[in-house]
Amino acid sequence: MSENRGVSGPLCGCSPDRETVCIDTFRVLDSCRDRDCYEDVRVYLCPFGQEIIDRNVAVRAKEATILCTFVGVDPVQFNRGFYQVTVRFYIKVTCEACVAIGRNQEFSGIAVVEKRVVLYGSVGNVSIFRSDPNVGPCDACNLDNRSTNVPVGVCEVVNPVLLSARVVEPKTPCGYCCCCCADIPTSVSSAVSGNLTDSDDKNRLLVTLGIFSIIRIERPAQYLIKASDYCVPDKECLAQEDDDPCSLFRKMAFPVGEFCPPSRGELVGPENENGNRGGCGCGKH
Repeated sequence: MSENRGVSGPLCGCSPDRETVCIDTFRVLDSCRDRDCYEDVRVYLCPFGQEIIDRNVAVRAKEATILCTFVGVDPVQFNRGFYQVTVRFYIKVTCEACVAIGRNQEFSGIAVVEKRVVLYGSVGNVSIFRSDPNVGPCDACNLDNRSTNVPVGVCEVVNPVLLSARVVEPKTPCGYCCCCCADIPTSVSSAVSGNLTDSDDKNRLLVTLGIFSIIRIERPAQYLIKASDYCVPDKECLAQEDDDPCSLFRKMAFPVGEFCPPSRGELVGPENENGNRGGCGCGKH
């Protein structure tokens, strides 16, 4: 199994002849998928959000967004060829509380969760050097052009499902905690207004998060493939000539499907595996 990253553009074959070419890409050696539920994860808040939960214990979970993810790969001792992939998710959690009669207030905080998996990444100790047109033979060595073929960890993830949120009393233990407030990078904490706080003598906000993820481990590799010459596309680049937004709107196709919600059978039926939606209840039954 491999990911082809060495070829760009449509290989529609201007010429029917195909030749064998070598590409430099990444080979997927091992992968796994998972659904994780993290219960009672502490959310670190700024003073504004902390003041809200200190005065109001009734909050409603709105959304959770992954700001960034750290992926680390470490060899497993006494098990050659296997690596532990550590993934740490930094998540922005947005909640809502009623601060006055008929007035709701949104506030955000940062939650951190972590998962570890062991995958097979093979072995290799090759150093890779690439040419740099800005460095000559008489210049100092450019350390940036050196890399290794050690495996690379990759994580694909969708935004978490925010299952619940609750305010608890001070010093209530968290159900899950992998770091403290000081361990959160500044680039992450800047996503909320104000400095994060983790005072133990104030109320805490705990959330439950569901995360779907795919984790794989890759290694640089070279492959011989059959390919044809790159074909120049026939489609021309057209600029918008009419600045009237209503004119552009009138050219859009009417979204009939949005007004015809599919039935349960249409969603799970084998004839709709490619995402095809039937008509407005007029399909075959």
